[in-house]
Amino acid sequence: MTLENISCQKSFGGWHKRYKHRSDVQGCDMVFAVYLPPQAELGGKLPVLYWLSGLTCTDENFMHKAGAMKMAAELGLIIVAPDTSPRGEGVPDDPDASWDFGLGAGFYLNATQQPWAQHYRMHDYVVQELPALVEAHFPASQKRGISGHSMGGHGALVCALRNPGRYQSVSAFAPISNPMDCPWGQKAFSHYLGEERSRWREWDACVLIGEAHEKLPLLVDQGDRDDFLAVQLKPEALQQAARLADHPLTLRLQPGYDHSYFFIASFIDDHLRHHASALAD
Repeated sequence: MTLENISCQKSFGGWHKRYKHRSDVQGCDMVFAVYLPPQAELGGKLPVLYWLSGLTCTDENFMHKAGAMKMAAELGLIIVAPDTSPRGEGVPDDPDASWDFGLGAGFYLNATQQPWAQHYRMHDYVVQELPALVEAHFPASQKRGISGHSMGGHGALVCALRNPGRYQSVSAFAPISNPMDCPWGQKAFSHYLGEERSRWREWDACVLIGEAHEKLPLLVDQGDRDDFLAVQLKPEALQQAARLADHPLTLRLQPGYDHSYFFIASFIDDHLRHHASALAD
């Protein structure tokens, strides 16, 4: 598969690069960003952290705002950030032009309903197609971690829980923990998956924790001044599900922090160390 390099900047001795490629899974062109730490030029293969961003974001938000590259360079960790949805001519958007559905809001699932099913297959893209591409073109090992924010936090949890053995580490910032029971999730699931709620269960972390065949430890940070905390995010539901399933969860409620990248940047080093420790084993 051909990769087109569309930008390249040196950062902390490594390289931040953006690429465009044709996605067979999504049926459109996709863009992703990769940070290659300086160790990538020394030979050998490095572990990879896949970062999934939230609603309205692209591959650029995390790379520009999170301040992750300095620690990634110290740890020898590749970071890959895909876009948050398919895009381009012929890819349907929210007919009401809302920001919480359609373009920029793929919810990291595989849509089954028309007109979304042809293109909105972010789960298979993130879990299968993108890693195969990364591992073929970069000095990337098959040691994988996954993390994300908000909608992307939901995506990280679901990707890890649905695919035992695929990832060695997982974490999330302010994830949509129980999408079946919040307005963002209900809107996305009803459109992408249909009105039958039994189909929603396989894309909800609170359900998947109870069915998980692998007890991969979960690290979750949540700000207590997050405007979306009570209605959309519901970390208490995740905590209860983990407790009932005896699934290891470290949930840290961070006082004074909101939903922004100021919050992510404040704790990203902790998450990178969490992943690097697991990926080094």
